[in-house]
Amino acid sequence: MAPTAMATKKPADVSAAPDEAVTALSYEQAREELAHVVERLEAGGLSLDDSLAMWERGEELARVCEKFLAGARERVDAALARAEEDH
Repeated sequence: MAPTAMATKKPADVSAAPDEAVTALSYEQAREELAHVVERLEAGGLSLDDSLAMWERGEELARVCEKFLAGARERVDAALARAEEDH
């Protein structure tokens, strides 16, 4: 296969819904898919292209999870600040 053809090859089973935007996932969906990506990468046996595509997908999913967790942290901090003001 020519190098350019390899670069455009789509990895198998990178996502349950390949056209679904990562940002549209809930925290739970992103976390679950991220866990699946990690399992697949740890299991090995993927081609270099597939491994890189899985890793990139994992990075996107991790960013989504971090965004949700940062929002939750802000809500907790705000609630704690309000509780402190009431005392």
